[in-house]
Formats: sequence, C-alpha cells, structure tokens
Amino acid sequence: MEQSSGPARDLWTALGWEPSPDQLQDLIRLQELLRQWNQQLNLTRLVEGEDYWINQVFDSLWPLTEELKSSSSLRECIDVGTGGGFPGLAIAIALPGTRMTLVDSVGRKTAAVQAMASALGLSKRIRIRTERIEASGHDRDCRGRFDLAVARAVAAAPVVAEYLVPLLRSNGEALLYRGQWGDTDSADLTKALEPLRARIHDVQRLQLPSGRGIRHVLRIRCVSRCPDIYPRPVGIPSKVPLGSAP
Repeated sequence: MEQSSGPARDLWTALGWEPSPDQLQDLIRLQELLRQWNQQLNLTRLVEGEDYWINQVFDSLWPLTEELKSSSSLRECIDVGTGGGFPGLAIAIALPGTRMTLVDSVGRKTAAVQAMASALGLSKRIRIRTERIEASGHDRDCRGRFDLAVARAVAAAPVVAEYLVPLLRSNGEALLYRGQWGDTDSADLTKALEPLRARIHDVQRLQLPSGRGIRHVLRIRCVSRCPDIYPRPVGIPSKVPLGSAP
C-alpha cells in the first residue's frame, strides 16, 4: 500500500478523490509529525503504513464524499474529541475552503495538535479549544455556528448526538463515525434525537480497504431549533443518555 511518496493510487480510487501534490505532501508531513509527537505523548498507535493511510486518513475522509466534490467551498466544521487530530487535521488538508475548530478536553493533546497544525501551515484555518464539549455547546462562538460537526470514536451515538446537534446551523449536518451499526442502534439514536429536534438523514456503510473492518457514518439534520438545555451539564449526557429508560 505505502510507497515512498505515500499510499498506492488504489486507495484514492476507493475514496473517489485524489489529493493534489501539495495535499499529499501535507498528509506525509502529518505522519512524520505524529511520529515525532508520539515520542513525547501517546497520541495514537495508528501511525505507520496502512494503520495511518487507511485507519486514519481514509477513515477520516470517506464520509465526506459529497464535500470532497466541492473541496474549496467555504465551510465551518468542528471536530469534537479530536484526540491526536483526526479526523480534523485530515479534513482541513482535504477541504482547503473549510475552517476547522478542534475540541478536546486534554491540554497535552490540544497543544500537540496546535503545534502540528502550525507546522503544516494551517493555523489560519484551524482553531483549538481545550474544554469539555458540554461547555462548547453553550458558548456563543460555537453554538449554532457549524455547517458540519463530526466526531469519531468518542462515545455512544446518543451521547455524541447530544454533543453535536446544538453546534449546528439550521441547515448543518452532524456526522457520527461508527463501526458496527444495526436496527437497534438506529432505534436508540432516533429516540435520543427527538428531544434534540433532529433526525437521521442518511446512513452510509463501507468496508475499509485491505479488510480493515466495516464502517458506518450517520448524517443527522435538525428538524427545528435545538432546545437551549442541550447539551446537559458536564458528565450528564454520558451518564444518562437521551432516549434511555428512566
């Protein structure tokens, strides 16, 4: 899969998009930066070979098939629980018209992500917030501000929905990155979305290249304005998920 200049072309064919030479160099440089930061801080174990190119880069970008067709369009996107910078940094590289907000509560991680964004020349389009997302959801700089709100491997879907929906503009979409997904999951999420005044718009399914597992992405849209009480105070969404039995 991996060549001296990055992954084999068939990975981009599977994605239906190919980076420009500059974007490819940024993705390669991001891999180098992750290696360096991992020597100081355990950001991610997915740094080498297909772990990086499939499980990090490809898995970050495949849910954005439509957005990649208009990559220079102006968008505001927020990545909740960005951790080591994914999917946010990959999205910022692939969508040059997008301004990214990356949120994580762990200061060591956000400091590393800020440094990587700066090294990649992305500082003007990326802002970092070190805080719990329950706080971001009530901050006027974040609430109702985003065209796209994304989260990968953060928490159960009803919990993530409560984090993301309050951040959306009226015509925005929340993208929930999931692994396995079934009818019971959909029913639980649908119940959770009712008080948030949102609905599942689409569910996409994909088998990652090289047999690296099944992935799903759920696109959620607002039906009407999200009530002001959401997200609930820190810790409550995960302790008492919306839609769960009383």
